[in-house]
Amino acid sequence: MASTRTSHRSDSGLADDEDIDSRPDNRPQRGIQSIEVGGQLLRALVQEGRPMALKDLARAADMVPGKAHPYLVSFVKLGLIEQQATTGHYGLGPLALQLGLISLQQFDPLRLASERMTRLAVELGHTVALAVWGNRGPAVVRIEYAPSPVHVAMRHGMVMSLRGTATGKVFAAYLPRPTVLAALAAEAAWAAAAEGFRLGTDPAPLPGTPGQPAPGLDAAFEQELQRVRATGLGGVVDEAVVGVSALAAPVFDMAGRIVVAITAIGHSACFDAQATGRVGVALKACADELTRQTDGHAPD
Repeated sequence: MASTRTSHRSDSGLADDEDIDSRPDNRPQRGIQSIEVGGQLLRALVQEGRPMALKDLARAADMVPGKAHPYLVSFVKLGLIEQQATTGHYGLGPLALQLGLISLQQFDPLRLASERMTRLAVELGHTVALAVWGNRGPAVVRIEYAPSPVHVAMRHGMVMSLRGTATGKVFAAYLPRPTVLAALAAEAAWAAAAEGFRLGTDPAPLPGTPGQPAPGLDAAFEQELQRVRATGLGGVVDEAVVGVSALAAPVFDMAGRIVVAITAIGHSACFDAQATGRVGVALKACADELTRQTDGHAPD
C-alpha cells in the first residue's frame, strides 16, 4: 500500500516542509496581515516624529482607537513603542532606536557603493572607481574594471588631482573652501617636489611661501566647480591622460557632506562624457540612490 503524507500549513500559507527559497520568483509571497496592519502605527509615529495621543495616532494610521490599542500594548511589550507616564502619549521605544542604529551601520555608503560597482561597470562597459577624502586629497579605495578596461595607471590608495580629474572636481565642488585651498597647496607642493626630483635640481619655491602666490580658485576653476554643482557631476575629457575621459558623482551623508565619489572611466573614443548622456544619467542615479538609502541629502 502506498504511504500517504500529510502536510500542515503554517500561518504564512506555506506547508511546514515547504522551502521558501525554492518557490518560483514569480509566485507572490504571503505575509501576516495583522503585522502589516500594526506596522501602520509605527509608520505613523515615524512620519510625525513626535509622541502622539492614542486617538491622534490611530487617526494617522487610519484605524479606530479600539483597534489600535491592542497593537500598541504588544509593541510596548516588545520595546518598539513606549508610553509616556505623564501624558500617556505613545512614542518610539528603545528597540526601535536600536534597530535604527543597526540600520545606519548596515547602510554604510561605502559598503553599499562597493556592492553596486560590479553591476555598474558591466552596465556601462567602463571601469568604475570609488574614492574617499584622505589626508592628501581624494583617494581611490576600490576599482572595478570593465570587460575592456581602460589602460590607465590606477591603483588603490592613489590620490586624484583636484583640478585634473573628475573625482577631484567633485570633491572640490562640495568640500569646505579652506579644505580645498589647503589640498590645492599640498598638491602644488608635491608637483614642485616631483619636478625638482625629475630635473635633479632644487624644487621651485612652494606656493604660499614669501613672494609666491598661494594657490586659489581661479575664475576658470571656480566656473568649473559651479558647473559641477549645477549638474551633480564632475567630468574630464583628455585632461589628466590623453585618450581617457571620466565622470564622477557625489554621495552625501545626513549632514549634506560628500563622503564618497563614484567615478566611471573609459576611452574617450567610446565614452559619453555629457552630463545628460547614458553614463552620466546612470552614474548620478546610482549616487542619488546611495544618498537616499543612507538618509543623506545634497547640501543646500
